[in-house]
Amino acid sequence: MSESRALRVAVVGAGPAGAALAILLTQDGHDVVLFDDGRRPELVVGESLIPAGIPSLRRLGVEDAVAAVGMHKPGATFTWSPTHRFSFTFARYRAWMVPYAYNVPRPAFDEILSARASEVGARRVRLHAELVHGDDRSRAEITLAPEARAATGWPASPDVVVDATGRARAAARLLAIPAQVGPRNDVAHFAHYQGYTWDDAPGQVMVGRLGGGWSWRIPLRDRLSVGVVLNRAAAARLGATPEARLEAAIAESPVLTTTLHAATRVSGVATYSNYQLISTRGRGPGWAAVGDAFGFVDPMLSPGVMVALRSAELLAESLAPWRGRGTDADGESIAAALAGYTAPLADLLSAWMELVEYLYDGRMLALFRAGNDMMAERGGRFAQALQDHIEANVAGLASGTRITSRYSRGLLRFLGRHGLRGVSPAALAIE
Repeated sequence: MSESRALRVAVVGAGPAGAALAILLTQDGHDVVLFDDGRRPELVVGESLIPAGIPSLRRLGVEDAVAAVGMHKPGATFTWSPTHRFSFTFARYRAWMVPYAYNVPRPAFDEILSARASEVGARRVRLHAELVHGDDRSRAEITLAPEARAATGWPASPDVVVDATGRARAAARLLAIPAQVGPRNDVAHFAHYQGYTWDDAPGQVMVGRLGGGWSWRIPLRDRLSVGVVLNRAAAARLGATPEARLEAAIAESPVLTTTLHAATRVSGVATYSNYQLISTRGRGPGWAAVGDAFGFVDPMLSPGVMVALRSAELLAESLAPWRGRGTDADGESIAAALAGYTAPLADLLSAWMELVEYLYDGRMLALFRAGNDMMAERGGRFAQALQDHIEANVAGLASGTRITSRYSRGLLRFLGRHGLRGVSPAALAIE
C-alpha cells in the first residue's frame, strides 16, 4: 500500500457471518464491499438463537429489529423418553447469562444484518462473486475474478478477500483445503407448519429423541419449524424422498403427531447433511474464511449463528491495527495479523463438538438422572448447592456463554467420568 488509506476488504457472501463482518469493519473505518448474490432459500437451518449471541446483536445494532421479527425464546426442553425429560429457562441462570434469546425466520434475520451493513456504509453489490487463485504480483493466495474485481470500483485488488460463502466453502474448495469431519453422518429434513398444537411455554424450543435420531420443534411468530435428524440407515428405512422421510418420522413419534395432528405444512422440505466439519486452514495470504465457510457443527444446541457472529468479531479484531483511516499496511503485515485469527475459532467449534457429543452418547441425560437420584437419596443444603452449581455450569455451556470456559468444560469431563453413579449412558444414547 503506497499511500495511507483504509483497508479494502471484499466480503463474499451476505449471510450472518459476512454481513456482521461488513458492519464491524465498516464501523472500524475500512472500505468494505459486501457481495450478495441475492439468493435466499425458503428455509435455512439455524432458526433458534442462543443467549451468547445476544451481545453480538447489540454490538451490531440489530437486536431491536431481530426482536421485531423473532419470537422470544425463554429456554429449551430435552425429552429422551416418557421418563427422561430436562427443561430449563435461561432466566433461571440470569447471573450467568443473558436471560433470553430469539427464534427467527432466517431469511428475515439475514436481511436485517445485510441492511444494517448498507446502513453503516458498506457497499452491497448484487453479484455472485467468484474467487480465483492470486498471482505472483499480488502475492495473494486468493483474489476476486475479473467481473467481481471490476464491480468493487477499486483501482487495485482488495487487501483482504473474505470467504463468507457458507457451506459452499469457496476458498477451501478452490485451494483443496481438507477438513476434519465429525463422527456423525446424519441427514436432516425440516419444514414449517401452521395450525399446530402447543402445550409448553411460548417460544420454548423442544428437542426429542427418535428411533435413529432426534427431532426439533422451534416456535416462530406465525408457524412452527419441525425437523428430524436421522442416521443414514434410519433415513433410508423411512423413505426415498425428504418429504416421505419427514412424514414417516412424524407419524412414528407420538409427540410430533400430537403437535401436528391438525397442522398444515406451509413450506417445502429442506434437507441438510454432513454438518460436522472444521477446515484445517481458514486463512492465508490475502484471505480468510468466516462462519460456515470455515466450519460448522451439529445443530442440536443451535450454535451456528452464534459461531458465525463470533467469527466475524474475531476477524475484525485481527484487523484492529488498521482500525480507522490513515495507516499504512502491506500484504505481509496483514497476513501476520491474520495468523492468529483461526485458532480461537477452531477452539470454539471443537468445544461445541465436544458438548454435543455428551448428548449423542447419553452422558448428559445420564448425569441429570444421576443428579436427581442423588437429591432423592440425600437431599440437604450441600447436595442442593452442588446440584445447582453443576446445572448452572452445564446451562452456561449449552447457552454458549461458557462454552470455552476451562472450568465448566473440565467439570463436565470430570462428571462424565466419575459422576454417573451407576446410570448407564448407553440407554440414553442417540443412535
